Amino acid sequence: MEHQFWHTRWEKGEIGFHEGTVNKYLHDHWPEFSGDSTDAVFVPLCGKAHDMWWLHDRGHPVIGVELSEVACKDFFEEAQEKAKVHPGEPFTTFRHDDDLELWCGDFFQLVPDDLKHVRLVYDRAALIAMPPEMRRDYVQHLTAVIPDGTRILLITLDYDSNEMKGPPFNVSDQEVFDLFEGDYEIDHLLTNDMGRDSPFAKRKGLRNGATESVFYLKKN
Repeated sequence: MEHQFWHTRWEKGEIGFHEGTVNKYLHDHWPEFSGDSTDAVFVPLCGKAHDMWWLHDRGHPVIGVELSEVACKDFFEEAQEKAKVHPGEPFTTFRHDDDLELWCGDFFQLVPDDLKHVRLVYDRAALIAMPPEMRRDYVQHLTAVIPDGTRILLITLDYDSNEMKGPPFNVSDQEVFDLFEGDYEIDHLLTNDMGRDSPFAKRKGLRNGATESVFYLKKN
């Protein structure tokens, strides 16, 4: 998708994909997923997710990458926190302290040296933000820039694409295996039927409801 699409959505406040609270699957499954580690976490296409403060409060250094400057500014302002802004290319960095940074720019401009210290990835909003024709490129680039052995907590969303046009886009459980197998160990933890009466299904007019899935992945 074109960059301007996302810039316009943030400028107009059309951000229905933003969760105003910590994601329930992150809250429930992160302790088991991460164990006792306080390894650095990478959050691709992070928006202004509260999840990053939650991870930071648990001792993890966090790097989020986000295209929209509006989202980066809002992330700190809404938490009544300050960030030092360092303009640059290809990323402008918003640094709260040495352990929490948002990099404003294009995910596809990342290089392996940028994430060499990362050992954990949290993807709730990146894969499902990609239209089908971009997903393999996203996974290939993510695989190229994270170190071997990095673990990913991946949350996906699936629904009848005849009933709704993304984003967020529908990603089936099978597609996750198709995209990641070979380069990753894949543990399909759960799939949760949100039902047609869930707030998301009602808001989007999904007569057949929707499902969310949680995966643990480990790069070989």
